[in-house]
Amino acid sequence: MINTKKLRGIIAENGLSQSKVAKLLGMSPKGFYDKMKRGVFDSDEMEQMIDILGIENPVEIFFAKDVA
Repeated sequence: MINTKKLRGIIAENGLSQSKVAKLLGMSPKGFYDKMKRGVFDSDEMEQMIDILGIENPVEIFFAKDVA
């Protein structure tokens, strides 16, 4: 399960909005919001976000065991 809380924080730290990240991933903002709500992204999307957002420890975000 994806830790969407941490992912939102990293998006904000990078000065981006979820809509902007959605566009950078080539999807609609609604599609991105839906994936955030479900906490599921495919491996290509995760890889792109790691690059776009400069995520140093992707395991704690994309493979979180317990999500608050």
